[in-house]
Amino acid sequence: MAQLYHDASINGVAADGVVPQNTPVFDEGNEEQLEEFLGDNADYNEEAEEKRYYRRKRFLTVKSVISASLGAAMTYGVYLGLLEMQLILHYDETYREVKYGNMGLQDIDNKMLMGINVTPIAALLYTPVLIRYFGTKWMLFLSTGIYALFVSTNYWERYYTLVPSATVIGAMIVPFWASIGNYITRMAQRHYEFVNYKEENMREQRRLPRGASHKYIIIFQSIFFSIFHLCFILSQFPVYFFLSKFLYGYNHTLCDVKQCGASIPGGLLPGFNVTVLHSLPSSVNLIYIESALMLVALSSMLLILILCGSAYRPTEEIDLRSIGWGNIFQLPFKHARDYRLRCLAPYFIYTGFEVLFACTGFALGYGVCSTGLENLPYILTAYGLSCCVFSSLGLSLLRLPRQIPLTAGPLLHSCLLIGLFFWSPTPRDQSQSPLLYLVAVLWGIGSALNKTSVSIIIGMFYEDKGRQDFVFTIYHWLQALAIFIVYLWSGLPMMAKLGLVLASALVSVLSYLWMEHKISLKVQPRIPKIPSPRHKVKGYRYLEEDNSDESEEEENDSEIDRGESEEEDYREQPLQRRRKHKKGSCYEQAVEEE
Repeated sequence: MAQLYHDASINGVAADGVVPQNTPVFDEGNEEQLEEFLGDNADYNEEAEEKRYYRRKRFLTVKSVISASLGAAMTYGVYLGLLEMQLILHYDETYREVKYGNMGLQDIDNKMLMGINVTPIAALLYTPVLIRYFGTKWMLFLSTGIYALFVSTNYWERYYTLVPSATVIGAMIVPFWASIGNYITRMAQRHYEFVNYKEENMREQRRLPRGASHKYIIIFQSIFFSIFHLCFILSQFPVYFFLSKFLYGYNHTLCDVKQCGASIPGGLLPGFNVTVLHSLPSSVNLIYIESALMLVALSSMLLILILCGSAYRPTEEIDLRSIGWGNIFQLPFKHARDYRLRCLAPYFIYTGFEVLFACTGFALGYGVCSTGLENLPYILTAYGLSCCVFSSLGLSLLRLPRQIPLTAGPLLHSCLLIGLFFWSPTPRDQSQSPLLYLVAVLWGIGSALNKTSVSIIIGMFYEDKGRQDFVFTIYHWLQALAIFIVYLWSGLPMMAKLGLVLASALVSVLSYLWMEHKISLKVQPRIPKIPSPRHKVKGYRYLEEDNSDESEEEENDSEIDRGESEEEDYREQPLQRRRKHKKGSCYEQAVEEE
């Protein structure tokens, strides 16, 4: 009967209407389990868990930077290596006649190079729209996919495969570089947020203090370029391991070459033999090489897709694209009002000149002309290895004034260019190889300083996450414009090419120093205001006016943040615009009073 009363009391009903007294619902063992389940866990340490969480976040940012750097290096290594191998094979007259007959491979190559070099001129119109539409990480992933598409078209070399794919690559060069510059800078800023997660600004997701993330921008950009410049080494692997077995020696390829270096009257390498292959590679071997390159290209895509984290939070990406597509289209042009970008524009153009001159003008006009085509991979490898090692000199910005590394690169190149003016190596003279490698290494030091320092200073000047993609678009568009100019001047004499590169180096230094002078005088730049996001009224999460989930304290904090951001934007405006703003506000106030 006692068991019956006990069971009935558990179910809330007493048997025969009798309510048992002092009948425990749970025994002592169940009460202990309940307290253990609902009570505080003595082993749980909230602060330690928070530290572990943000340590994982910091590791993810570093992993994302390294993965993006490796993916970019592999992508460009495949692209440059395939392009070099393709141009060497198509240059050989016997290969063209035996393999393709009267198809006109040289004409196809010329149009392919035109597509790669001419198409980026229009990239300023669509690059910010693509980055905002797809997002920074996905734009980077899609760009690597386009480079993989170019590799795949080489399985069937025809006009309708090679030329369209080269044109699409030209269209994606600026979006690729703008997205990767933006991605590295954003990862540096997020790393700062994860390191300083205890600060009030980080917990409330406010704007970062000015100059707070400069240290990590310097470190991450140096890491990126140290890894990325491996692409110059990777691009020589197809020639090292495959094509070098079929190349003639320098005595055959240079038999009609009379002048080298500064004395070249015009063109890249006049008198170079039209047959450079002593035997033709089989189609099966070419398919194997192209399949290996395709595998590397796909691996780089997977590396970026799987191991790279997002550059923005989901709500931030929605805010970035909610300012209106018309504003996104116009803002790169509006940023040209900033005198810092106008003064850096010659520097941007010069960085495009010097890299392409090192890979074409110097490598062919001085290196191949004197030591033969078989030494071209070694010269470019020396240049790439120098860039990899000395990209770490960007870390000097942590201690030295930024003027030193930003002027050291152009001044070093200027000294080398002056020396190249008076140097005309003798054709087929192998004794000049050590001097060629020395110039390649020194030129790589200057290139590493230029590339790393310019990307760092852009990230330091433009810390607002809402305008970084616009500024990197302008930078890489001007670089692409410089590459187009180099493509146009390919038929000029070597002295004219040296003069143009030297003039661009000196102008870039003077323009940069003038910018630093204006900054020292505290001249305020005209920075265009980023419009506030205009969210569609769909879903409760992004409603700004009537947010039912927002407490009164959060509402007050958001009003304070909005007031601070408006005050910062007001301070960034020049004095004349402030006066107009004051007059307009007083007039509006008078109208309202009436």
